Amino acid sequence: MSIDYATLDTLRLHNPAWRLLRSDHAPLIASFLHRVFVLPNVRVMAAADLVEALDDELYALRLQLGETAFPKAAHEYLNDWAAQDKAWLRKFYRAGTDEAQFDLTPATEKAIAWLARLSEQQFVGTESRLLTLFELLKQISQGSEADPAKRLAELQKKRDEVDAEIARVLAGDVALLDDTAVKERFQQFTQGARELLADFREVEHNFRQLDRRVRERIALWQGGKGALLEQIMGERDAIADSDQGKSFRAFWDFLLSSDRQELLTELLARVLALPTVAELKPSARAHRVHYDWMEAGEHTQRTVAALSQQLRRFLDDQAWLENRRIMDILHGIESKALALRAAPPAGAMMDMAEPRADIDLSMERTLFTPAFKSILSNVVLQAGDEEVDAAALFEQVFVDRARLSRHINRALQNQAQVSLGALLSAQPLEQGLAELVCYLQLGSDVFSMAIDENTTETVYWSSPNAESPALSRSARLPRVIFMQSTNSLTDTPQR
Repeated sequence: MSIDYATLDTLRLHNPAWRLLRSDHAPLIASFLHRVFVLPNVRVMAAADLVEALDDELYALRLQLGETAFPKAAHEYLNDWAAQDKAWLRKFYRAGTDEAQFDLTPATEKAIAWLARLSEQQFVGTESRLLTLFELLKQISQGSEADPAKRLAELQKKRDEVDAEIARVLAGDVALLDDTAVKERFQQFTQGARELLADFREVEHNFRQLDRRVRERIALWQGGKGALLEQIMGERDAIADSDQGKSFRAFWDFLLSSDRQELLTELLARVLALPTVAELKPSARAHRVHYDWMEAGEHTQRTVAALSQQLRRFLDDQAWLENRRIMDILHGIESKALALRAAPPAGAMMDMAEPRADIDLSMERTLFTPAFKSILSNVVLQAGDEEVDAAALFEQVFVDRARLSRHINRALQNQAQVSLGALLSAQPLEQGLAELVCYLQLGSDVFSMAIDENTTETVYWSSPNAESPALSRSARLPRVIFMQSTNSLTDTPQR
């Protein structure tokens, strides 16, 4: 975050934590909420219990400061702290109950944690922090190293260090932390545990904001279910796949292991039993801090479950409304039909398209044809020195199929069938063998054709040649007979 005037001025006006620190009742708010929510790690408290606790707090303060110190009632203060313009508490109602519930907001917890760090500490530990930072850098460096040789060398170095330490312990040289180092590390552990609980509240707040947006969208949505669910699940996946969501999921999986829970319990009991740590007078909740982590994580999981339940309720409501609309339409049709039964209207009541069956036989379906993919080569064309005769480009033969079809149709207008020889006698071949092949192709594709194997015909055509101006060619083939067909092409008007 940029620390400039505009940013800080915006935070001063809109950030709930800054507003809490500027409030005239900041000592009351921070001390009371710290004692009720933060110290005992209470995530949610009923309104009646919180009002009773605040009444006791206000009574004690009025005995010290006078009856006019805090004139309003406890429930008025709580509602004021939960107002939208302050947002120091979150007021909500659980499903199935009509009693209000209160919880801290992440901004309030941040303000209380900042105030707690303002007090003077017994000592400021620097060695443990330096070692922690150094260890983090080592983990980042080793975890991002892709060279197997370097990873193997690092592992061998660690093994040598462990072997050397084992040898020292066997020789009776056991290195112990002094009292200052123990206090410093325990203080850092306590601070980290407290910050971790605050982080849980922040993660839960993010999921709760998503749940609120989901409810608002469902209440105002006018489109289809698919589009709404796509948007909602997109936001849900964005939070779950974010760095914060991945870190929370990894932490939750780590904490749910029964072996790790037993190990944490054993380590905490052993550390808290040390005389040096006992001198620091740790809170009673230090013995069960890992259970506080689990309770905080469970609240976050319940928020996600509430989101899923809300989506399920939306789908059920939409399905019920759609079914009801269909039944209303059917009921309306039945009512109108009964009203018209005694006196049906004259004439056509409705127009319908001609009913017919679309028959699609399996053998009529075309076989699969793989798509042709053109392979383009990025080759630079270069001008060559070769001289190529371009006359071949003008010697291409094109046969006009439509002209040949019209010739066959004219011949079949006055007779039921005509032979290929008769067609060529009336209109000789102009393009030689290519035109003859086209006649045969039309006979198989467009017209009905019969072949008389017992009778042969000889077809003649002229082929221009440079050496012989009129070279005559011929072909002998069975008699080909064209017959009238409904699929033939015509170019003359019907008679």
